Amino acid sequence: MMCWRVHLCLLVALVQVFGIAARTNTDDFVALKSLKEEWENIPPNWDGDDPCGSNWDGISCSNDRVVSITLASINLSGHLSSDIEGLSALQTLDLSYNKGMTGPLPSSIGNLQNLSSLILVGCGFSGPIPSSIGSLQKLVYLSLNLNKFVGEIPPSIGNLSNLYWLDLADNKLSGTIPVSKGSTPGLDMLVNAKHFHFGKNQLSGEIPSQLFSSKLTLIHLLLESNQLSGSIPSSLGLVQSLEVVRLDRNSLSGSVPESLNNLTSVQELFLASNKLTGPLPNLTGMDLLNYVDLSNNPFDVTGIPPWISSLQSLTSLILENTHIEGRLPVSLFSLFQLQTVGLKNNRINGTLDIGSNYSNQLQLIDLQNNFVDSFAQRGGYSPQIILVGNPICDGGTENYCTVPQQTNSSYSTPTKNCFRCDSAKTASPACKCAYPYSGDLVFRAPSFSNFGNITIFASLEQKLMATFRSHSQPVDSVTVNNPTKNVDGYLVLNLQVFPSGQDHFNRTGITRIGFILSNQTFKPPSGFGPFYFNGDNYPNFADLAAGSHKSPSSSIIIGSAVGASVLVLLLLLAGVYALRQKRRAETAVKKSDPFGSWDPSTSSGGVPQLKGARCFSFEELKKYSNNFSEMNDIGSGGFGKVYRGTLPNGRLVAIKRAQQGSSQGGLEFKTEIELLSRVHHKNLVSLVGFCFDHGEQMLVYEYMINGTLRDGLTGRSGIRLDWMRRLRIALGAARGVQYLHDLADPPIIHRDIKSNNILLDERLNAKVADFGLSKLMGETESGHVTTQVKGTMGVLDPIVAANMAPGSVEKFVDLALRCVQESGLNRPTMGEVTKEIEYIMELAGLNPNAESASASESYEEAKKGFDHPYTNESLFAYSGGYTPSKLEPK
Repeated sequence: MMCWRVHLCLLVALVQVFGIAARTNTDDFVALKSLKEEWENIPPNWDGDDPCGSNWDGISCSNDRVVSITLASINLSGHLSSDIEGLSALQTLDLSYNKGMTGPLPSSIGNLQNLSSLILVGCGFSGPIPSSIGSLQKLVYLSLNLNKFVGEIPPSIGNLSNLYWLDLADNKLSGTIPVSKGSTPGLDMLVNAKHFHFGKNQLSGEIPSQLFSSKLTLIHLLLESNQLSGSIPSSLGLVQSLEVVRLDRNSLSGSVPESLNNLTSVQELFLASNKLTGPLPNLTGMDLLNYVDLSNNPFDVTGIPPWISSLQSLTSLILENTHIEGRLPVSLFSLFQLQTVGLKNNRINGTLDIGSNYSNQLQLIDLQNNFVDSFAQRGGYSPQIILVGNPICDGGTENYCTVPQQTNSSYSTPTKNCFRCDSAKTASPACKCAYPYSGDLVFRAPSFSNFGNITIFASLEQKLMATFRSHSQPVDSVTVNNPTKNVDGYLVLNLQVFPSGQDHFNRTGITRIGFILSNQTFKPPSGFGPFYFNGDNYPNFADLAAGSHKSPSSSIIIGSAVGASVLVLLLLLAGVYALRQKRRAETAVKKSDPFGSWDPSTSSGGVPQLKGARCFSFEELKKYSNNFSEMNDIGSGGFGKVYRGTLPNGRLVAIKRAQQGSSQGGLEFKTEIELLSRVHHKNLVSLVGFCFDHGEQMLVYEYMINGTLRDGLTGRSGIRLDWMRRLRIALGAARGVQYLHDLADPPIIHRDIKSNNILLDERLNAKVADFGLSKLMGETESGHVTTQVKGTMGVLDPIVAANMAPGSVEKFVDLALRCVQESGLNRPTMGEVTKEIEYIMELAGLNPNAESASASESYEEAKKGFDHPYTNESLFAYSGGYTPSKLEPK
């Protein structure tokens, strides 16, 4: 009886093993095994041969492929094996805050063609950055800051056309900033990048003039604390999207270019500690400036520049040791946001008069070592004033004649009167004793200098908690403490994150929180500016605190060995049987299903050539759309219905589900997803994935919150589209179609351009949609290239005649008429259309390369009665047939 029970147990185990066995792709498992052998302090559950099926900590999979490794702050140590290239489906690699991760990056990392995020913040990596990184065409985030990298910035990074975030700060990089030359790429090619963070390296040479152009969309340019020389290039003034500029602590010389005040969006400007000469830069018109530091430069100054009193957003004016002279105007101190005036070591003279209407935020006026001979006191005053080293203080004993002791703000998160925790734990704001996850939040260019402002730090904590909650993280509360300004002028805050429901985090919780902070998912409140997080290792996982485990008895060991032997034999027999059955099934499927031979891990033969599109299972999309609920029904048409869905990471998607009996077959569906997956442009609606499962055909697109252009033009969406917005939308649509014509390989003709097929995102950026009717250039019908008109009859929407520039409407109508000429020879190319719209926008006083403003900030009337952004005639309302339409430009 006992024997039969043992056999029964083994059979049950066999069934369980076969239920999950072989789920992880073999190449992925081999690569992870190689990484595992190189690393110490790996998670305890990295055991067995099925990382996806066993849910290894820090490993995320899509079907059988490993798509994400996030292992922040778990005290990993070792090297990054060159076998990382075996994870060919990997999209995210985050090993941040593991200082024991050392050695060079392997050049094989350039073979991870699906990688979109490479985040290695606060590790110990060294050696040169491999030039093979320039092969990662899908890379969006590249964060290698806080390491020990040496050598030059690889010019090949200029090939990363999708790059948004580039952070190489706090390393030992040297050489010049690379720009393109001939066939050699450079950073000037990164026109979609918003962040250049190169501070605290050893970069030398001049800042290349070629680095900047009107095509660049940078918002943060951080080059502080390097060894850069030469003058500031005047081309910097072309990058009108800039919000933060840090060129301080270099050896820059010459005059500041007059074009600097073209940067009207700049909020923080740091030019301190260089060798700049000539007059103080004229900052007139830079009305958003909060923080200005021009200190420690030998400027040629004749008086107080008048623009100082015109900067209505100014919080901090730091002009120490700049040779500025004369009497300070009373109007300076009435700037309503002013907090700090630092003008020590200059030639300020006469009477100091701050008036009676000075800013109620004013904290400090530091005029040490000037020539002030009197102070017009008007009763009590709250700002701290320092006049040490001025004639007024010769023998004086007034408070303003002493240097106060340097103290940091003592701000910390308010807590209740908690009981004392034991020495190993910390009390949270809710008086719960726990082991928090901690580290430093470092803000590289804060717009304020009053670090005692409780309100602004409270808003930071609220924003942190909102981010963690929106990503369903197990966080009970957060605290920020001890704000200090370090030697680099950065604001440093200690952050503590407390667990919810227990007194410690598990590894999954730590790695996810670390990833939120390392990949910039968290967006700080206005005024804090660019930041990085430097997390501490987390030493309080439950398995580490539990102590050593007891050794198993000898009888258990013997029994386990015998059982394992029998199990292995059964597994071998079952494996042979399963392999035979699998081959028979595959043969049958291939005859009827165009995807029957498709293995997502390969790309050979007749396999769909997909680039970045994810294959979803039916059960996944059913779950993400709440069982295709009526509440999530956002459109319908001949093809079927469209549902709103929410992915596990919180991303909204639109799921286009074919109705049963749809006329589109498997081969057509395969062709469509191949087409959609390989076009990528900011003005094209992107394909997130698809489903070809359970007899279903579904396409998963990015969700466009503001619906179709037609909804906007007819007023259904509640968005007021004035002439300026319409021009921007027209330009975006034109650029999207131009990409299909000129840059797609082979070119693609859309054949159904209309207002229903132009969608608007949250910033009213236009995206061209619905390639279901598209035709590849070179496809033939009956042996010749088709010229047949396809699509839907279109109408010209009326144009609102009011907020219009003279001449722009006439030119736009003329362009539209040329686009619908019967003969293709008379129609302009899409490249010509795009250039003409850009010219019309310039004529109307608009910058065609500027981003659209946030829709929420620019609507002129609220949305009313508009529930769904997709109408019955939108992107997903595929009719299954073709009807005549207006012609498309060449």
